[in-house]
Amino acid sequence: MNRTRSTATLALASVLVLSLGACAKSERDSSGGGGGGGGGGTFTFGAAGAPKTLDPFYATDGETFRVSRQIFQGLVGFKDGTAEVAPDLATEWKPSADGLTWTFTLREGVKFHDGTAFDADAVCKNFERMYGQTGPGATAAVSQYWTDNFGGFKDGKEPSLYKSCTVKDPKTVDVALTRVTSKFPALLGLPSFSMQSPTAMEQYKANDVKAQGEGFVFSEYAQKHPTGTGPLKFESYDQANGTVTLVRNDDYYGDKAKVAKVVFKIIPDESTRRQELQAGSIQGYDLPNPVDWQALKDGGNEVMVRPAFNLLYLGLNPKANPELKDLKVRQAIQMAINRDQIVKTQLPEGATAATQFMPDTVAGYNKQLQVAPYDPEKAKSLLKEAGAENMTLNFWYPSEVTRPYMPAPQRLYEAMSSDLQKVGIKVKTTTKPWNGGYLDGVDAGQAGAFLLGWTGDYNTPDNFIGTFFGDTKNRFNTGMYPWGEQLSQDLKKADGMVDEAQRNAAYEDLNAKIVQEYLPAVPISHSPPALVLAKGVGGVTASPLTDEKFDQVTLPSN
Repeated sequence: MNRTRSTATLALASVLVLSLGACAKSERDSSGGGGGGGGGGTFTFGAAGAPKTLDPFYATDGETFRVSRQIFQGLVGFKDGTAEVAPDLATEWKPSADGLTWTFTLREGVKFHDGTAFDADAVCKNFERMYGQTGPGATAAVSQYWTDNFGGFKDGKEPSLYKSCTVKDPKTVDVALTRVTSKFPALLGLPSFSMQSPTAMEQYKANDVKAQGEGFVFSEYAQKHPTGTGPLKFESYDQANGTVTLVRNDDYYGDKAKVAKVVFKIIPDESTRRQELQAGSIQGYDLPNPVDWQALKDGGNEVMVRPAFNLLYLGLNPKANPELKDLKVRQAIQMAINRDQIVKTQLPEGATAATQFMPDTVAGYNKQLQVAPYDPEKAKSLLKEAGAENMTLNFWYPSEVTRPYMPAPQRLYEAMSSDLQKVGIKVKTTTKPWNGGYLDGVDAGQAGAFLLGWTGDYNTPDNFIGTFFGDTKNRFNTGMYPWGEQLSQDLKKADGMVDEAQRNAAYEDLNAKIVQEYLPAVPISHSPPALVLAKGVGGVTASPLTDEKFDQVTLPSN
């Protein structure tokens, strides 16, 4: 998650429904609803930054999504602690024979926080709101998760995956697509596509987004009135004191929250978050520095290590470094980097060297694929063959950021830079703040080599290699390499395959081709990020998607 992708009826249903856990029972409603919770106390979580907006549809940042996951729910969700799709506001779903229309059966007795009924009409109003964006809202700059996953809008300027939403009865709705895709309905578990109150969105003009300078100003709804169906509801956002406060939703249909309040306290500095945890002013925070894990454990805190559902890669851009047009030069860089040593010395226990651009838990992972091993002498030989023995690589790394796949950017940069210099590559260093020029500069093609990565949004190959290489407008395919258009077409073809075995085989072949024939970047590692909770705090399940819920938190005083 960064800025942030058989023809028989029986076979189709088996592949697209059973493989996505469509018939699974939601663990969050195992009691039959209405029970549990009702305790008191406040759980305070140290957030690394302020939310961009309180309307998740317009969000791209993890801090907005962390808050949104407590307030909102989607038609589908994810089984606690996994990337497996599970029921949420829809109890079950099934596709039509051609895979183009999905019928959702909705949970009954659900209300939004403002008392509006959640039903099929509310679902269609949400889809039509998203699809019907106009002005700034109908741009990738504002509605990026929609454009990344669904494509265009109702204006028809770009093709859209979404076609229509039809109410069949109050608890049944049909969502029609324009093409078959392996990522549906999993993508509906993303916070951006949560169900929001149609009444509140209309009352507080949710779609009223205005351009201002180089940014955007969002509506009153997005600033003060986010309204979902979840076990916690919004109370306030005190920007002066840097806190977002949520309170228990006593009308929630399922298990009530066990805490009265959840407060997100914005503390940008990681070391300050650690100090506040130790002082007792917060009870948890995300992405503790791996070097502090043992000390935190020794202090009685719980360090919850998530599965490594992510990837760190070294991107290579021939627009900024013309030598990189030659595959031999890119292969030399790949062989020059000692990935195993980087994993051992720079990343937390449980990290692994990457062979391709997705984790091994994702369907389509090529188990037979072995990348070229660390071989500095062969790297020197390839550089000589390419006439690039004296090349200077314009190498960028980000500052003022910690990512799940990149816990210490400068240290990772230094390790790779040292490896490159050992084979004769001169390195020109550029560092910029993550949101202060780094991402914009990389996307503008200014970096010859750059550190970036991805944490999966959901468990499909399209969300990994489709996100990286499937869009001809992304950072790898904007004329950077001559095969970009072909790769984009091949990825879309694989995503649209209905037969699971055929689709997985196609992705396995593409994984091999990307690393062995194209190599637009060097896959480096998969790193398990952690979440830390204070001594005695319980009720949180670590998620590979960072999809932790805080409504069932238990506090030492409870």
